[in-house]
Parts: sequence; C-alpha cells; structure tokens
Amino acid sequence: MFAAICRRRLAALFPQIRGGGGGAYHVQSNPQAALLFHSYSSTAVTGGSDPEPCPDTVSYLVSCGLPPAVARHTAANTRGLRIRSTEKADAVRTLLRSYGFSDADVARIARSAPLLLTVDPDRIIRPKLEFFATMGFQPSKLSTAPLLLARSLEKHLVPTIQFLRSIIGSDDGIRRGFSRIPRALLVSLDNCMRPAVEALHRHGLTGREDVSKVLVLQMGVLMLSPVRIGEIFEDLKAMGMSITDGRFANSFRAMCSMRRATWLRKVALYRSFGLSESEVFEAFKKQPTALLGADETIKKNASFFRDALKLEMREVMVHPVVMAYSFEKTILPRCAVLSVLMREGKINPDIQLLHALLGSAKTFSGRYVDRFAADVPDVVEAYEGKIKFKGFKGQGQGV
Repeated sequence: MFAAICRRRLAALFPQIRGGGGGAYHVQSNPQAALLFHSYSSTAVTGGSDPEPCPDTVSYLVSCGLPPAVARHTAANTRGLRIRSTEKADAVRTLLRSYGFSDADVARIARSAPLLLTVDPDRIIRPKLEFFATMGFQPSKLSTAPLLLARSLEKHLVPTIQFLRSIIGSDDGIRRGFSRIPRALLVSLDNCMRPAVEALHRHGLTGREDVSKVLVLQMGVLMLSPVRIGEIFEDLKAMGMSITDGRFANSFRAMCSMRRATWLRKVALYRSFGLSESEVFEAFKKQPTALLGADETIKKNASFFRDALKLEMREVMVHPVVMAYSFEKTILPRCAVLSVLMREGKINPDIQLLHALLGSAKTFSGRYVDRFAADVPDVVEAYEGKIKFKGFKGQGQGV
C-alpha cells in the first residue's frame, strides 16, 4: 500500500518518456523519476518541491564533486529531491565505487540522475550493477545513462538484452553498440525497439548480419520512430545509396543522428558554397561526418579554405572530412605548423596542403611535429597554439 502511494506520487510529480519531435523517442526535462518510479518499492521523496533548494541537498551534491552553482541548479530543478540524511546516499556512492565508478562518474550521476542517491542501493542498484558487470559494460559508459540502474531487471533489462542477442548475436557486439549510445537501452522494448527493427526489415534490411551491423554502429536507431527510419531510407535512396552499398551502414548511422529538417539544412548550406546537390551527396557518401558538424564550424572552415587558402570548394570536397575538423583546435594549429616548416625549408611550399592537413592528431603530430621538433622547436609552439597562423605569405598550395 505504502509503495503504491509512493509510485503514484512520483508518477504525478514527473513526466513520462514519450515520443519527441522528429520521430525520436526523447526523455523529457526530468527523466529520472519517469524511470525511477517503476523501480521504487519504498519512498525516496520526503516532501514536495520548494522555491529554494534544500541547503543539505546542495551541500551533499557539492561533496559529490558538483560545482556549487551546478549543485544548486540540480537541487532546485529535481522535484522531490531531499538528502537530509546522508547514510543512504553515502551507501550508494560506496556501492558505485566498489563496481569501478570513478569520482567523475559519480559526479556525473549526481548531476544527471540525483534521485538515484535516495534509493535503496542493495535492492535497487546492486542487482543492475551485477548484471551489467557480467555483460562487461564499462562504468564510465553506464554513468552517462545512469537511469539504467533504475530499470527493472525482469521487465526491461533482461528482455532487452535477450532481444539484442537474437539480432546482434554476441555480447561483444552489444557492448560496442552500447558504448556508442548508452541511452539507447533506456527506451521501451515493445514500443520502440521492436518497431524500429521491424521498420528496418520492412524497408529491405532483412539480413540478420546487415541489421546487426547497423545496430552495432548506431544503436540509437532503436530510439527512432518507424516514420523517421522510413525517411532515412528514402533520403539515402534519393542520393543513389542502396542497402547493398558497402557505405550504407555508415551513411545510415550518420543520418540517424539528425532530424530530417537538419539534413535538409545541411545540404542547403553546402549548396550555398557553390556545390551541386549531387556533389554534396557524393561528399556525404565518401565521408558522412562532413555533414554532421555544427553549422558554424562548417561555415568557418569553408570561409577559411576559400578566403585564406584560396581553394575552390570542389577541391576541398575531394577530402570532405576536413569540413568536420574543429577550426580552432585542428585546422589553425596544423596550418601554423605547416607554415613554420615552409619558412624553415623543411617542407616544399607546393606541398599538397589538404592532404597534409588530413589524419588523426597522432598521425599529424608524428609526421610534422615530432619529426622536426629537435631542429625546429617552433613547430611545437605552433601546434600548441602559441605561434598563430598568419598565412603562407604568398607560398603556393596544392591540393
């Protein structure tokens, strides 16, 4: 009787998870209770919300590693959160650390799902931790979707893993998919996951291996509505991408991460640079992440390549991945390094510039920084941003 009253109180206090805009199933502004009230069998709430956050609660959140301002905001915006006695909250933190959660992980949980600090750790949290430990899920990943620790084992987590095993075939594949988008396991098996997989089948992705590859690369597809999944298939087909194309899975993965309106806006943005629609599509198929960057990042990069480096956008799109690079953190420091090396005569001024900018931080550093650091110490300063890029001073650049 008492547990039922608590569940009704929590259900009244907090919104449920429901379908959001763009066809995705989103968690609303106070998601923790929407999940937690299914798991509580004893009260975690000692009173209603107050205009001012509970000082004891704020103090405890600060002890978890949250900055004071963040702690106040969290306490004020989590209705029903009261930590007046620290015994239970301390037990939760001790339990989390015993399963390998770092202080940073605990702080992340305290910020995003503070109501977990108020539950019975042995009855509510420990069984989930044991389950995820047997699956090999990393604590750092679990801390980004802490509400999984409040989901029912019997009603949600076990059936969900069994369902994914029937498709993906291995726990290793499930782990890899989970590590990319942990929150995907939060959504309803019957209302979200099964309809999503059925939609994949309905649009031609019928082979278990093909579906498995998509889920491992982008488990977030389980959070999409069948309508949105259908739109993605339509858009990929419109650009000449078939499900038998070896690039399909990565292209599908990228499309899943944005709304259709966002996709259309990205295409229009690239076309504003003088590219045709087919050229934009070809660049996307070659490097899907080229269209995933923030609009401002794409605009900055395009402006820099055209105005500072005097390159045509069609030349840039031969290597579309550079459009996803951070302007301040990647492109400018790398150009500064190349400029220093040109000045010192270590590399040819006619070097294929775009090709030189490519690669991971480790690859670029090894090729142009570590290699020349002893003879040209300025390359280290340039790579660290201490020597600013001021252009190549009339030196020619190839692509």
